[in-house]
Amino acid sequence: MWYLFREWLPASGETLRDFPVFFQYLNFVHEVAEHELLTDIYLPLR
Repeated sequence: MWYLFREWLPASGETLRDFPVFFQYLNFVHEVAEHELLTDIYLPLR
């Protein structure tokens, strides 16, 4: 998350909408080992 807000967003020229960031969990902690967890991060942009 830090990278997205501090590095990617300013360099991209995009602006955030007034909407929270949200996550989509592609697997779950009880199904896979911690290092195999996958999550998509969505930044609502204008």
